[in-house]
Amino acid sequence: MSRIKMITERADVEEARQGEIDTILETLGHLGGPFSVLMHSPGLAQKVMEAGAHVRLRSTLEKWQRELAILVVAAGKASDFEWASHVQLARKAGLGEKAIDAVRNGDDPSGAGLGEDEADIVAYVRQLVAENRVDRPVYDRLVARHDERWLVELTATVGQYSYIACILGAFDVQPPADRERIGQ
Repeated sequence: MSRIKMITERADVEEARQGEIDTILETLGHLGGPFSVLMHSPGLAQKVMEAGAHVRLRSTLEKWQRELAILVVAAGKASDFEWASHVQLARKAGLGEKAIDAVRNGDDPSGAGLGEDEADIVAYVRQLVAENRVDRPVYDRLVARHDERWLVELTATVGQYSYIACILGAFDVQPPADRERIGQ
C-alpha cells in the first residue's frame, strides 16, 4: 500500500486540473504508478510525462537498449514497480533472458556472456546510478559504437527513470502482486 493517496481518476482532482489528467491519458493511456503520486503537485505529472515521452519516442536508442537501461536503473534503485513495468517490454523489444538475469542478479556484465553493447550499457548505467559518473573506457566504447547524441539520450533515459524510481521509492508504490519483481 502506498504512503500517499493515489490519484487515478479525473474525479480525484478539481475540474481545473482535469485537463492535466486528460493529457496524460492521451499519451500514456492510463494514470498510475508515479503519475498518480506526481498529480499531488499541479503540473508536475504532465511535465514528467512529457520528458518521459521525449526519451521514449524521440530517442535514437533502440527499444531493447532503452529497456535494458531502465531495468538496470530499476535494479540499482531497488524499484520493483519500475522493474515490473518494464521487464516484459524488454523481452518484447528483443532483450534476452541472459541480459535480464545478469541485471537482476547483479552479475559482472563482462563475464555474463552478454554482447559488447549489452555489457557496456549495463556497465555505463550501473556506474551512473551508483557513482554519478562513468569510467572513460566504457564511455569511449559507447561513443565509438554509437555517437554523442545516442549517449546523451542514454544518459537522459537513466536520469528520467532514476527520477521515477525515487518517486516510487519515497511513496512506497508497489506493483500488483501478480507482476514480476526484481527478486524473482
